Amino acid sequence: MNKKFYGIISALIIIFSVFMYRTVSLAFPLHDYYLEKYYDISEVYVKGDSAPRGRILDINGEVLVDNIGINTILYHKSSSISLKDEIDIAKKLAVITNYSFNYHEKDLINYYLILYPEISESLITSEERKLYSERKLSKEDLITKQKERITKEMLDKLSLEEKYSSYFYYLMNDGYTYDNKAILTEIDESLYAKILEANIPGIFGEISWTRQYLYGDTLKSILGHVSSNLPKEKSYLLEDGYSYNDKVGISGLEEYYEEYLKGNKAIYKVEDGLLKLEKAPEKGNDLVLEIDINIQVKVDEIIKEQILKAKKEPNTEFYRESYALISEPKTGAIKAIGGIRLLDNGEFQDVSINVIKNSYTVGSAVKAASLTVGYQNQAIDIGTTMTDGCVKLANIPAKCSYRRLGSLNDIRALALSSNYYQFIIALKVAGYDYRYNMEAPVTIEDFNKYRTTFASYGLGTTTGIDLPGESPGLLGSKIAPDLLMNLAIGQYDLYTPTSLLQYINTLANNGSRLKLNLMHSITNKDNVILNNTPEELNKVELDEKYMNRIKTGLREVVKSGTGYWYVKESAEAAGKTGTSESYIDSDYDGNLDSFVLSNTFLMYAPAKAPKYSLVVISPNTSNLSSKSKYRSPVNRLIARNINDFLFSSP
Repeated sequence: MNKKFYGIISALIIIFSVFMYRTVSLAFPLHDYYLEKYYDISEVYVKGDSAPRGRILDINGEVLVDNIGINTILYHKSSSISLKDEIDIAKKLAVITNYSFNYHEKDLINYYLILYPEISESLITSEERKLYSERKLSKEDLITKQKERITKEMLDKLSLEEKYSSYFYYLMNDGYTYDNKAILTEIDESLYAKILEANIPGIFGEISWTRQYLYGDTLKSILGHVSSNLPKEKSYLLEDGYSYNDKVGISGLEEYYEEYLKGNKAIYKVEDGLLKLEKAPEKGNDLVLEIDINIQVKVDEIIKEQILKAKKEPNTEFYRESYALISEPKTGAIKAIGGIRLLDNGEFQDVSINVIKNSYTVGSAVKAASLTVGYQNQAIDIGTTMTDGCVKLANIPAKCSYRRLGSLNDIRALALSSNYYQFIIALKVAGYDYRYNMEAPVTIEDFNKYRTTFASYGLGTTTGIDLPGESPGLLGSKIAPDLLMNLAIGQYDLYTPTSLLQYINTLANNGSRLKLNLMHSITNKDNVILNNTPEELNKVELDEKYMNRIKTGLREVVKSGTGYWYVKESAEAAGKTGTSESYIDSDYDGNLDSFVLSNTFLMYAPAKAPKYSLVVISPNTSNLSSKSKYRSPVNRLIARNINDFLFSSP
């Protein structure tokens, strides 16, 4: 019995010894770890104002967007600061700033409730208090009634100090309690120093920043904008560590590359109600663009010059803007985006962002894609010849080319931009051999044969460009034989300038559609964070012999066709013109009331080894309702001047 007892005691001693050994072996080696975890829980850290964003540079290293330092006064509410303290802080700021920051009436009413709680309480009737106790009125209901009963006379009795301090009190309590609140920004050195020297509890200073655009309005809408505070529509970023007072990209490249451009905020440790800098702010990464600012500035200059000249010509009353895009076809890299609008006051406005958002009727510029549909559906073959004329279908007015062009094969039809040639193709694609005054019912499938091929070139779809909010264009919804013929000559669906750029690049690349890109790289000091590489989106389904035939036609457009004189012959360009007719709402009353002409030109050069591609679009260049037959050559002049600059002899 004793042996059994001692055995149990021995086993318990062994178990206890093992337990103590494990406890000691775990506790002492991990002492620092658990101590650190304790301090993580017990110590309080806060983040500073938004850190400086990364710069935006052009391909040559020229800085386009930078930061400029600004003096910022911030407020951090610690647990030791009471409501009375906050009122005193707000009053001190009002006095120091000499009552120069005006208050708002709405905030003043709210502030009155805080300044004079006893008077505010007296504004509630005993009957209302009874209803509140019976839960028939809410606390919010009572506050609403108090606000309604604060009269103008009551507010007028507030002192100057009280009125102006409401401005600061509101800013101190806007957003989350634990956030640092920006109270004053972009103040001069004198006021900045004066506030800090006052040693006001919770108030501290930082050198914040704002964006600086070194080339003024050049590319401004493409570069984008940064908000002064986190917008409501961006509140989801709070989950990623943003605060309500953070700056954030809200448009253009600033928005698209927000995750790279934003910096890492300073971290402060709270000690005895004061903030001690633990980690300095880190600037964001730099965004290096494919844009060449030298080309960009020249393009903008040419557009502005030609707009001013055109506005002195007849029939240009509805013309006010032009667009020009330049890229490297083999990579999809965009070298310049010009979008310039002449305002009624005579000033110019950058509207370059419209190249991804606005859609236009581009006319015959699409005919290379239309020929592709003809080849794909065996409607024509290499060398198919037709005599240009008019197409007359039942119950539809005759549709013709701009003039009788005689006998045409596929190359000359493209070079001289024959509408008739494309009308016959469209009818054949729909299953008809043309006869005068024939019936020719069509289906959505006939339209989709065109739209699928057009999209493979980039027309009527997004290009993948690195900008937010790109439009795919606008597709017509009605189905009719004349509309199918219109689609084939670019007079039905609408396309963005960027989609036209991708389309001409795809032709230059023998049917390979590459994603358009503005970003060259993301860098941090000497380190490359991200490099752009060309990305093929798809390949146009067309035999090489047919693609070569189309490219030969595009070369003839510039050598001897409708694109003659748009670019000097030494550049050896290939391209396509486009002229479209449409109605616009000239007086913005919701009615289409003016018949106008718009012009398009697209090209790449040299044809055998393309270095540059160019798209120029000028909407509403001529008023077709005018008695005068004059048509402004502004689009051609813009294209020619840009080409002369791009392909000038060194």
